[in-house]
Amino acid sequence: MIDVIKDTLFDAIKLLPFLFLTYLLMEYLEHKTGEKTKHIVEKAGKLGPLWGGMLGIVPQCGFSAAAANLYSGRVITLGTLLAVFLSTSDEMLPILISETAPIELILKILSIKLVIGVFAGFLIDGVYSLIKRKNKINENKAEEAIGHMCECEHCDCEHGIVKSALKHTINILLFIILITFSINTLIYLIGEENVSNAIASVPFVGILVASLFGLIPNCAGSVIITELYLLKLISLGSMIAGLLVGSGVGILILFRSNHNIKENLKITGILYIIGIISGFIIDLI
Repeated sequence: MIDVIKDTLFDAIKLLPFLFLTYLLMEYLEHKTGEKTKHIVEKAGKLGPLWGGMLGIVPQCGFSAAAANLYSGRVITLGTLLAVFLSTSDEMLPILISETAPIELILKILSIKLVIGVFAGFLIDGVYSLIKRKNKINENKAEEAIGHMCECEHCDCEHGIVKSALKHTINILLFIILITFSINTLIYLIGEENVSNAIASVPFVGILVASLFGLIPNCAGSVIITELYLLKLISLGSMIAGLLVGSGVGILILFRSNHNIKENLKITGILYIIGIISGFIIDLI
């Protein structure tokens, strides 16, 4: 157990500078391009899912929250919202960078999320458009204007990007220490081979579990999923499934700003199904 504690702390210390620099860059991008990004998505029209997917992979911590608010006011389509949610990286990208994962792996994961997000977004918009025409549904935009929010739990914008990046780094580092220690302890008590066999013994169980973790409406899900993959305890398909479902605080903001609970549950269910199906296909390939 002493070795477990040492390994956990040493790994965390090595991550610290990489995490801080990554979050500093993310905060800079958020402040420099955040408003432009939202305006692009607002004016995208039928190409909303394409722009939503492309801009979703850019490391901006509050974009999924902004997309949820824009959808609640019916400024963007459901397909655009899903494209953003599916492509959003949340904590996956900082962790992969800080763990010095191969650039090929990072680009592959981002590309997969982008393609699935854009494809699913256009598909959902196409199906929803047919349903609206068939049932003659007329949706009105929300009367009140959508305020530009900084709802994201990561933000501390008013005190500058350095303080915000430092706050985010400390929060995530502490969480990583907790998660890593828990995983390392589990492996120590049960054995790495036994843990891997338990996951592998039931076909695709990792995909179902990872997708559930992805629904956690904060950084926890993506941290857990990414760490499990880096420890080779889950497959690539399982990781992609969980990361597709995980939209950071986007789902939380959707439930807060969109008062149609039934619709919110449907959106959550669609995300979960897309994640599972995508994970199955990737693992089969």
